[in-house]
Amino acid sequence: MSIEPVATEVGRDFIRDIIQADLDQAKYTEIVTRFPPEPNGYLHIGHAKSIALNFGIAQEFPGRCHLRFDDTNPVKEEQEYIDSIQADVHWLGYDWGKNLFYASDYFDRLYEWAEKLIRDGLAYVDDQSQEEIRLARGTLTEPGKNSPFRDRTVDENLDLFRRMKAGEFPNGARVLRARIDMSSGNINLRDPVLYRILHAHHPRTGTKWSIYPSYDYAHGQSDAIEGITHSICTLEFEDHRPLYDWFIEKLPVPSKPHQYEMARLNLTYTLLSKRVLTQLVRDGHVAGWDDPRMPTMAGMRRRGVPPAALREFVKRIGVAKANSVVDVGMLEFCIREELNRTAQRRMGVLKPLKVVIENYPEGQTEELEAINHPDDPSAGTRKITFGRELYIEQDDFMENPPKKFFRLSPGNEVRLRYAYFVKCTGVIKNDAGEVVELRCTYDPATRGGNAPDGRKVKATMHWLPAASSVPAEIRIYNQLFANPSPDASNFAADLNPQSLEILSDARIEASVAESNATEPMQFERQGYFVRDRDSTPGKPVFSRTIGLRDTFAKEVAKG
Repeated sequence: MSIEPVATEVGRDFIRDIIQADLDQAKYTEIVTRFPPEPNGYLHIGHAKSIALNFGIAQEFPGRCHLRFDDTNPVKEEQEYIDSIQADVHWLGYDWGKNLFYASDYFDRLYEWAEKLIRDGLAYVDDQSQEEIRLARGTLTEPGKNSPFRDRTVDENLDLFRRMKAGEFPNGARVLRARIDMSSGNINLRDPVLYRILHAHHPRTGTKWSIYPSYDYAHGQSDAIEGITHSICTLEFEDHRPLYDWFIEKLPVPSKPHQYEMARLNLTYTLLSKRVLTQLVRDGHVAGWDDPRMPTMAGMRRRGVPPAALREFVKRIGVAKANSVVDVGMLEFCIREELNRTAQRRMGVLKPLKVVIENYPEGQTEELEAINHPDDPSAGTRKITFGRELYIEQDDFMENPPKKFFRLSPGNEVRLRYAYFVKCTGVIKNDAGEVVELRCTYDPATRGGNAPDGRKVKATMHWLPAASSVPAEIRIYNQLFANPSPDASNFAADLNPQSLEILSDARIEASVAESNATEPMQFERQGYFVRDRDSTPGKPVFSRTIGLRDTFAKEVAKG
């Protein structure tokens, strides 16, 4: 699909406008933002938007950006996720310097403030079950009902809360709730849970704690402790802002940050729900969090997506207040644009068809010069060996071609890239009637790809020498979902059965197979490919980052 680039003027989104106004009014002398992931999964492309915004602001204005892990749920959090998140932020091109923090750094202070809320009559211990609390919370049209434990005395609440902390009670036996307003029109203010009992090992605090703060309670107070000036989150937290502000008002926090909401990233053919991504991994629909079909940054990195392309993508889509869905073609445009500029060119034959040049002397070979990048002379050239036996793509030959097929067919002449004009003179088939080999002739006068007599050909094809090219496995990755709007509640039904095609008999240039380069390259006329970590010295494996547009397919579609 063809997507035109959309220009976005840097610094003109509403968040940056707010920050500039705050600086103009001398409200702050330094801007402090933060990227606060929960370490319960790998980061995805939606997080890339938040990373680029928060760290970008810190670069553009006088300020800094913190990386803070909101690690308040040890049941779902792992060191693996912490490590992967740090790697992703660095890969995307940003650095937090000395500003690495964890919500768990503040557990002691958060606990002290919780006791203050109890002493101020603003929190109480509730013995109701999670289900009872949910049912009593009410709906958007009906107010909630007060807990039967809402009017406990301060002393009783302090005693129970301290015993919760001491580990006296089992999981789910009690919670600490804020005492706000069960009839509020905002359900988030209907006595939200501040602490729950959780006997679990925490990646950083071990078994010190038997109670853990809720995200809503820990998040804003962590911002305040760190002196965050602009707490930027996505629109689903807009209804949480009154609760965010309530805590800031009621507690002796050292600063008073303000929360701003922006639209989250929604992408066609993509689901960014952490629940769905986790389920995809657990159910074996993908090979892991870094499966190249996953919208995780680890998956995109493994697939060879350049970080510069992601930065350009989030710049182009901009920062808005209203949710919308971005066509995945915009992301693909940014990836192609970056790789077209940076990736060196090589040749790979994905579905080989053998060609014998009958009038080329047996046992003879010659070296031809091939350019490494058509727009970058400094990239230099390389040598390719030409001989009697070659491989071309199966799709580049048709025995009975339609009108607009200009590639190789019986009697038709084409150019082999960097080499000669060749003409098909014979077709060899197996017992099943399948074409397994072509016989051709070449014109020695056309070395380099031009005919002295001025005759023209309508197609230039890539090829590889049979003797010196190397077998390789090629993995062709397509969209994970076949539906442009996959259903998160039944995502398995929308999975694309053709999301991965493995070509086990491909051929690549010997220099490509021998190199351990991790940068993507363009296999001419095929797309951009990158060496996969599954490669071994005897079996190179390459994954397709993204394909090139197929002009012939477009012509056929036109009829």
